[in-house]
Amino acid sequence: MAQFDLIIRSGTIIDGTGAPGFVGDVAVKDGLIAAVGQIAGSADQEIDATGKLVTPGFVDIHTHYDGQATWDQEMAPSSWHGVTTVVMGNCGVGFAPAKPDRHEWLISLMEGVEDIPGTALAEGMTWDWETFPEYLDALEKLPRTIDIGTHVPHGAVRAYVLGEREQPGAVPTADDIAAMSAIVEEGVRAGALGFSTSRTVLHKSVDGELVPGTTATPEELIAIGKAMGRATAAGGHAVFEMASDLKREWNEFEWMGKLSREARIPVTFAALQSIAKELSLDEQIALMRAENGNGANIVAQIALRGNGIIMAWQGTVNPFAFRPSWQEIKDLPWEVQKAKLLDPAFKTQLLAEANDYSAAPQDILGVVMVISQGWALQYEMDPD
Repeated sequence: MAQFDLIIRSGTIIDGTGAPGFVGDVAVKDGLIAAVGQIAGSADQEIDATGKLVTPGFVDIHTHYDGQATWDQEMAPSSWHGVTTVVMGNCGVGFAPAKPDRHEWLISLMEGVEDIPGTALAEGMTWDWETFPEYLDALEKLPRTIDIGTHVPHGAVRAYVLGEREQPGAVPTADDIAAMSAIVEEGVRAGALGFSTSRTVLHKSVDGELVPGTTATPEELIAIGKAMGRATAAGGHAVFEMASDLKREWNEFEWMGKLSREARIPVTFAALQSIAKELSLDEQIALMRAENGNGANIVAQIALRGNGIIMAWQGTVNPFAFRPSWQEIKDLPWEVQKAKLLDPAFKTQLLAEANDYSAAPQDILGVVMVISQGWALQYEMDPD
């Protein structure tokens, strides 16, 4: 009789502790790792991992499976690529809490921010919940290939409390803020990993509306943070997650530090270097460290690798997409477009024109502006 159920042999083992990788075997018995090293025993199944990495499952802390998680047991594509835990509810968008009359609005918000087709969300979700704890219960009912966790999203909380009053620039009353804080506290007590918001012009609904968190005041955000602190005061953990343009006049790090100190919770933000952010990455880290030196717990989320967009005349995006001359020929056959682009007079006119963003899809206007203005960030790909 075999000693183990599974042995993965001769792979390069990276154990996640920071220790150097080493070549060895991993044995599994009854669903648990039973041995690591040079294993002499046998198994019902053996996998030759020579030349491959063998690692613990990856934890993806920033996903948007909020809708898909209600119908998909497999959680693809994350489960295909070594991810064993995902965190959703990021960027202030999600689907709980949710009153029936706000379902379409929440879908439009998710579709605009994350480019997830609204038709798929509308057809896939059963909406057998209203409160955030009920949403967690609905998620718990479905068997899964990987583990999931979620934040309480600011957009859904705002929509639940303000209803039809949730319009661009809406200012919640003191009672509104108290109600939102209570919802977030309830969500954290029920098992939410934290709360998320977004304060970037890149995040808009399909109708071009900024997400609610963009114009939220520090007073609203700190009140919500304090509610999270109350929920974790007797034990537990919660994190305040945010994406922001970090404009200088917003003094984001000042209120993030205040929130973290007063609520006694960590605050995490997307620390990215792009032309959309006025603060350089070095400045962001310096401001974070200054607040942390004053007792805050602010943590930067750093991308593991660079990312970009492939642009082409025949593709979806090119740097001249919203110049008037290109708009005139954008729907013509490629051979006609190519002839125009080779015409010196047309080329001169195209280069001289300014972008006309009225022709841009309003749900991705911020992205379009970055693409069309970020000349310093563009490079020509090798034809090979």
